[in-house]
Amino acid sequence: MRFTIAIDGPAAAGKGTISKAVAAHYGFAHLDTGLLYRAVGRKVLDGVEALAAAEALTPEDLSDPTLRTPDVAQAASKVAAIPEVRAALTDFQRAFARRSGGAVLDGRDIGTVICPEAEAKLFVTASAEVRAERRFRELVTGGHDTRFDDVLRDVKERDERDMNRADAPLKPAVDSVLIDTSALSIEDAIAAAIAAIDARKNA
Repeated sequence: MRFTIAIDGPAAAGKGTISKAVAAHYGFAHLDTGLLYRAVGRKVLDGVEALAAAEALTPEDLSDPTLRTPDVAQAASKVAAIPEVRAALTDFQRAFARRSGGAVLDGRDIGTVICPEAEAKLFVTASAEVRAERRFRELVTGGHDTRFDDVLRDVKERDERDMNRADAPLKPAVDSVLIDTSALSIEDAIAAAIAAIDARKNA
């Protein structure tokens, strides 16, 4: 069986947590496509040219423990705006999406560009302030010395860059189901996602 679930949304909206839970619920494979861009961004910070980094990416690169740091997140957003980098990573994502047994992909252009024919599409969002608070707590828990105002600025800058890039900007697919997690618990957000997907599966 091939069934693709595309989950898009801005940073720290909860799409990663929801995607993992959805994949586990249905027994589908999961791909956090943002890790691909983070891994390329990591290599760029290390001095590698962006396109060369994308073309040479390996599965092992996705397990680098530094991929969740703020500097890598900003680098990822910058390399994601390069059309040639996006093109280099597209085939990998599409092949994963159509694998037998079902797949869940989360990112920023899955429902609009990578898998426009996905059987179910969600757009997970939340206010910038709520997302910054989540990311701030995550960073502090991880031992990073940072300020909330700096995190909020980074979130807004990344939103601006992601939504206004010329190639594959962040936006909901016209047939996606919007889930705003600003006031939802993790459990409620996951339940809303599963309910939306079940509706598509049963349609």
